[in-house]
Amino acid sequence: MMTNLFSVFDPLSSILHLPLNWLSTFLAFFIIPFLYWAMPSRFLLLWSTIISTLHKEFKLLLGPLSYNGSIIFISLFSLILFNNFLGLLPYIFTSSSHMALTLSFALPLWVSFMLYGWLKNTQHMFSHLVPQGTPTLLMPFMVLIETISNIIRPGTLAVRLAANMIAGHLLLTLLGNTGHSLSSSLLFLLLFAQILLLTLESAVAIIQSYVFAILTSLYASEVN
Repeated sequence: MMTNLFSVFDPLSSILHLPLNWLSTFLAFFIIPFLYWAMPSRFLLLWSTIISTLHKEFKLLLGPLSYNGSIIFISLFSLILFNNFLGLLPYIFTSSSHMALTLSFALPLWVSFMLYGWLKNTQHMFSHLVPQGTPTLLMPFMVLIETISNIIRPGTLAVRLAANMIAGHLLLTLLGNTGHSLSSSLLFLLLFAQILLLTLESAVAIIQSYVFAILTSLYASEVN
């Protein structure tokens, strides 16, 4: 029995006194298609097309010299995408809707980018604090604003993904809890609305994983 609406996002709820909710995060490794077949399946061909398209986009953002640098962002996109879709299935915990997972993705990557930029390209990082054409009187304020915007980047990445996943799931939960008190005609409309929302959530699952990976690659390209 749910104590409140947000209990569906509780990572501490357990089965047989074992915290098994986070195991759904690793189910994505069983869905990724393998390259061990002599004749590739349609799913494998589709996934290969997606990977090659993403690789071309990340290569444009990261530059021609970072050919293998897109692997980490493609892996990040894949993991978030599969976890978002797994959360749409019944009785599976949506780990990408929790800040513990999203912040653990965003914060280490941002810290590594900042360390690399300030240690290897210090002058380039200082130049980013003052945009070109800034008046002399506004330079101290621009340095402060750019510093704050850099510091809050991992938080905005984590909150954006978690908030978008929570919003749709919470709306589906709210509509689903009203089904037992509706008449037959209203129940049909409720089911139709639920199907539309589920379709929208599928699109959100793809878009949010893509946005997370693209923004992370943009932050990486700024320090290079």
